[in-house]
Amino acid sequence: MRTTETFQVVRGEEEVLRRTAHLFQAATDFACAANSFAAWTWAHAQRGLAADTAKPAGMRIRKLYRSGMLLDPTWAQRIAEAGDRHGAQIRVSTEEMNETIILDGRVVILAGDEQAGERSYSLISQPETVQGVCSLFEIAWRSATELAVYDARVAEVRQIAPRVLDLLGQGVKDEAAARMLGLGVRTYRRRVAELMAALGAESRFQAGLRARELGLV
Repeated sequence: MRTTETFQVVRGEEEVLRRTAHLFQAATDFACAANSFAAWTWAHAQRGLAADTAKPAGMRIRKLYRSGMLLDPTWAQRIAEAGDRHGAQIRVSTEEMNETIILDGRVVILAGDEQAGERSYSLISQPETVQGVCSLFEIAWRSATELAVYDARVAEVRQIAPRVLDLLGQGVKDEAAARMLGLGVRTYRRRVAELMAALGAESRFQAGLRARELGLV
């Protein structure tokens, strides 16, 4: 572990919890950015957001998720577990994000690399750095899409996403893939384009990589 007065790098979730439990209990403004549903599960458990605990009066909870996560067929249950039941405002972004938690605009937790099954986390309270991270989050939040709006856009894509990703991974040509899915070729290509957009991918190859990152294939 490296430590300064306003900056600490720790490894492992237990150490993060030990150092931040009091902050989560006292926080009234909680902002979170995540690229996967597995991110920050310890934080939800610590704050009680994944249980049947009511949201504390006056608390603001904002969660920003990467769009590809909504292609997961279990997304509804996972979103609820991530805080939707507790009045969280949830938006979706097609941009890749550094996984971040901001508490009361005063403390930032940034997820880092993973080694031997343990991630590193930067705990930051240096005001200028925290303000910079807060500004980046606000920009991402304003440009993101409300969950209900985005969900409506990808509802049909979500149903066929696993099969499309499988066909893309096998290198099946569009005409054959369309027949296998009972779609016209134009419709299939449109679904592939929508799937790529949801994954924030610029190519079919990149879509496959990001799908694997998210555990969709």
